[in-house]
Amino acid sequence: MSSSLFRGSLLAFALAAFSGSVLAIDADKKEIVIGTTVGDFADMVTESVKPYLEQQGYKVKLVEFTDYVMPNIALAEGSIDVNCFQHQPYLESFITDRKLELSPITQVPTGPMGVYAGKQQALEQVKSGSTVAIPNDPSNQARALLMLADLGWITLKADIDPLKASEFDIAENNKGIKLLMLEAAQLPRARADVDFAVINGNYAASSGIAFTDGLFLERSYDFINWVVVRSADQDAPFVQDVINAYNSTAFKDYAVKRFEGYKYPESWKP
Repeated sequence: MSSSLFRGSLLAFALAAFSGSVLAIDADKKEIVIGTTVGDFADMVTESVKPYLEQQGYKVKLVEFTDYVMPNIALAEGSIDVNCFQHQPYLESFITDRKLELSPITQVPTGPMGVYAGKQQALEQVKSGSTVAIPNDPSNQARALLMLADLGWITLKADIDPLKASEFDIAENNKGIKLLMLEAAQLPRARADVDFAVINGNYAASSGIAFTDGLFLERSYDFINWVVVRSADQDAPFVQDVINAYNSTAFKDYAVKRFEGYKYPESWKP
């Protein structure tokens, strides 16, 4: 055998061995770190998903975040393996802006965004100058503006993508409201200072605000949330086990009882 052929064979053997070791590590992964926002998605993990995965032999650690930025950064950087907190329009926008390789793997029950009372207790009390607090991140801002348009408080431009609507896409402010953009996590606390607040379902739930207290609830199913992993991990065995955990009969039974009034995954429909 020539020296060049020998070196080529040795390199091929080394690559195969390295590849095999990587596959073995993936296959033997027994610790999963799941990141969620505080509240309902964290409860889903501790009360149902974690016990299911532990029965499959995994050790599961939960990391809770208080914003919508760090869960994706942490996932991309590898400090967590899975996250659950976001809908697909937000994920797609984040991936584009940050140039990350993340992939959604399964939907989860999602609390509807709602308009909640602040200083005013009824929708009919809206008037010119009424302050309405809404999320400041682009995708949830669009979501809130769609709700205000459904209410007839504003009119959006006809030629826009409604999933990307911003304050600059308001054609008419029919009620003369004043919009106050805040971080989504701050909205429950802001109610004392504004007339109305548009609050994400998970933050309403984590603040003890019942969906039945909502003056108006979101109708769209475009914003149901997803479990997300790094794209490189999509075919890893642990990812399939996470998918199974969120789609097990036990989880479905638990979620329907525990999270009444939520929007449920499309795949759950009979």
